[in-house]
Amino acid sequence: MTTLEKIRFWGDHHNPKWLVFFRIALGLALIWKGIAFILNLNVLADFLHDTGLTESISASVSISVLADLIIALHLIGGICIAFGLRTRLFCLLNLPVLLGAVFLISLKQSVLKPYSEIWLSIIVLVAIIGFLIEGNGQFAVEHDVQETTG
Repeated sequence: MTTLEKIRFWGDHHNPKWLVFFRIALGLALIWKGIAFILNLNVLADFLHDTGLTESISASVSISVLADLIIALHLIGGICIAFGLRTRLFCLLNLPVLLGAVFLISLKQSVLKPYSEIWLSIIVLVAIIGFLIEGNGQFAVEHDVQETTG
């Protein structure tokens, strides 16, 4: 049994029921941040313009694709994590986005600044890593589907 299989086995068999509420809250937080990202795309454009990354057309197109990818990962991933569908997969897919949010964007701002969102990003990052190991839990759509088919 490989290390990854051991982690998955442990996570599948050591899941307290109360952890489901945190999984649902994590999914809702990702959905909320995806919607906030849609409503504030100008903040990303201003940040990238200040860094000088949008000087060429190809950079602008790739940044637009990156923004769409982040929105899709947050919205689809948040829904799937909240319902317990492929939780580990969507945690893994959202991991680079959250690492970028914590280390590239949030650390540029002051940590002690009032209303700083770095704390939310750090909490979501830790939760993503936790559910990457822990998995769905007992009250998950994927768990119910496996019981009816197996």
